[in-house]
Amino acid sequence: MRVSVIGGGPGGLYLAALLRQLDPGHEITIWEQNAADDTFGFGVVFSDETLGGIEHADPVVYAAMQRCAARWDDIDVHFRGTVTTSGGHGFSAMSRKELLRILQRRCIELGVDVRFRTAAPDLAHLRTTSDLVVAADGANSRTRAAAADVFGPTVETGRSRYMWLGTDLVFEAFTFDVRETPHGVVQLHGYPYDARGSTVIVEMHERVWERMFGEVAALDLRPGESDEKSIAMVRALYADLLDGHELLANNSKWLRFPTVRNETWHDGNLVLIGDAAHTAHFSIGSGTKLAMEDALALAACLHEQADVPASLAAYEAERRPVVLSTQRAAQASREWFEDIGHYVHQDPTQFAFNIITRSRRVTHDNLRLRDPEFVGAVDRWFARGAEVRPPMFQPYRLGGLELHNRVVVSAMDMYSARDGVPTDFHLVHLGGKALGGAALVMTEMVCVSSEGRITPGCGGLYTAEQEAAWARVAAFVHGHSEAKIGIQLGHSGRKGSTKLMWEGIDEPLPAGNWEVVGPSPIPYSPANQVPRELTRADLREIRGQFVAAARAAARVGFDVLELHAAHGYLLSSFVSPLSNTRTDAYGGPLAHRLRYPLEVFDAVREAFPGPLTVRISAADWYEGGTDVDDAVEVARAFAEHGAAGVDVSTGQVVKAERPAYGRSYQTPYADRIRNEVGRELGVAVIAVGAISSWDDVNSILLAGRADLCALARPHLYDPHWTLHAAAEQGYAGQAAPWPAPFRAGSRRPQTGRTDGPRPRLELVRRGLPSTRHARWRP
Repeated sequence: MRVSVIGGGPGGLYLAALLRQLDPGHEITIWEQNAADDTFGFGVVFSDETLGGIEHADPVVYAAMQRCAARWDDIDVHFRGTVTTSGGHGFSAMSRKELLRILQRRCIELGVDVRFRTAAPDLAHLRTTSDLVVAADGANSRTRAAAADVFGPTVETGRSRYMWLGTDLVFEAFTFDVRETPHGVVQLHGYPYDARGSTVIVEMHERVWERMFGEVAALDLRPGESDEKSIAMVRALYADLLDGHELLANNSKWLRFPTVRNETWHDGNLVLIGDAAHTAHFSIGSGTKLAMEDALALAACLHEQADVPASLAAYEAERRPVVLSTQRAAQASREWFEDIGHYVHQDPTQFAFNIITRSRRVTHDNLRLRDPEFVGAVDRWFARGAEVRPPMFQPYRLGGLELHNRVVVSAMDMYSARDGVPTDFHLVHLGGKALGGAALVMTEMVCVSSEGRITPGCGGLYTAEQEAAWARVAAFVHGHSEAKIGIQLGHSGRKGSTKLMWEGIDEPLPAGNWEVVGPSPIPYSPANQVPRELTRADLREIRGQFVAAARAAARVGFDVLELHAAHGYLLSSFVSPLSNTRTDAYGGPLAHRLRYPLEVFDAVREAFPGPLTVRISAADWYEGGTDVDDAVEVARAFAEHGAAGVDVSTGQVVKAERPAYGRSYQTPYADRIRNEVGRELGVAVIAVGAISSWDDVNSILLAGRADLCALARPHLYDPHWTLHAAAEQGYAGQAAPWPAPFRAGSRRPQTGRTDGPRPRLELVRRGLPSTRHARWRP
């Protein structure tokens, strides 16, 4: 093939070298507009997994990289005068300039035509004269821009400013140094890249940057010029850490990180790799690492497939899921650092665990494999002098109610009631979950009126027969388990009168529909009924229905009552501006839209003696809807009105929503609310949503992202999920009590874990030195 590579960075160079090795007949030209020794930045980071791929594909390049690489196992977190160390992380780094020299030499040895200080010819001409054109021209790719209508690029800019610097101080570990200044929180990311120097990245929220550097930062710098004024201020701020060593600049300016995404990475014979195709925040690795992994995959696909179109399709199919996963982790990490001010109240031990697990890729169990001493210290801190046990099995007080562990069986609609009356199904379903070890079992949304049901199969609490049936369920839970049972009260609002979930979720009934109501005459979707706008008299009547149901819940013996103000049901539809366009006292700004839900909450609080929680939708996942900032205010309002807990869900408010699903995808909302509202007002925060393993639960609790974790589908898969989680962690204490008839099963030998394979360490030591003062390869 005749191959043209636009951009002579590590990705383009490495791809060219690989292709020439696979077939010396390829004619490969690299077009690089800069000189051979022009580069910005200092060091680049690789995991051992990436290095293993490089070693397998090109031992010559791998050996050259290893001769000048630095390796470390430890992460040091400097915070509030303490240094907390976590080991076993095993990354390598090297000078970016040295990496470019290695790859340039390798390309020249293999006969690649590398043209420095030469801009690529016109793209149309290249595509006509080449069999393959590879755009490896970085995050600001001109090639991508020239074909933007095909690639569909988007660029999301972060909320922090950062600057890339270097130092002749050789850090002994990857170093996070977080400082509280009069202007706000500043963090330093530092890591060694050879035996002579380290990379330093200084980062802070845009508001902090404006307060600290806004008047001195030279925004009119010439190309290649560094911002020496603010660098001097950074040097002074970190003088004690630098300990007399120099802080070095290389075209160092304050930037905001751009996350690049593309709808597709290839078109005909043109393909994007590296930063031209995607970027991921520097706090979880380097763009160089991703670009070289792209090169490995693309070279392999070109060698294996029959033609260029098939090769490029295979390359994108292989790499896109990996990159999307990396970008999700990178976004979580980036947002964590953008919001780092929310966590500086934490104890240094918890803060260190939080910063290390911020991307959700590193977890409690994974860290226990890497560094059991560090995790042991975190577990002891969390126990606060009590028995050290898995964090999920530490007790918790919800209002005045003692819970023997931190696991909640989340409310799940079963659509199995008859005229609102729970049946034997509910007894078995909820009773079985209570026997399974969770501390709190929640009912489905129990409706306060016949017209407030979602479907004909939804449970209610508005007749004596319903009350008696629920009393039977509550009595079983109390009589046969240590669990507490809570009821979730709600009204379907504009989402009512629909089919059972498995018959057609959110679809109107084919016959026998009842009238639906809402704050405004806006249907949930074009297929659903237009709701009747509620009058003041209607609002008083429905509030009375909530009160009557709450009094019945108290008579039944429910331990907890949760008010359902999420998922687009009646109370939630008042909160969202997408469904509430009223012009009276119940519409308009958020404080007014909250008025009716708070009136109902206050009335229910008077009627129910136990702790009240509220479930909220922390984001509508739709333009113009509520977001996390609104969610903080919603949670604060309910907490100020006496809520014992806030159950943080998201979405389901409009049918056209576009949620960003993923592992524990709603936890960041709980995290924000807990560290702003929960800590200040003493309200419990419950995380829910795609929390699927006990490792996730432990990690969320230890990092301070929530106080309790509610799990739904894991409990459908395994009603004894909590007991099994205890057994798999080797815990057999009072926080995971087996019912007496089941105890023989608790002694069954554990032959393997049932929640999937144990997390595999990405990093293999490869026999390299592991002590803090002997990790440099000569």
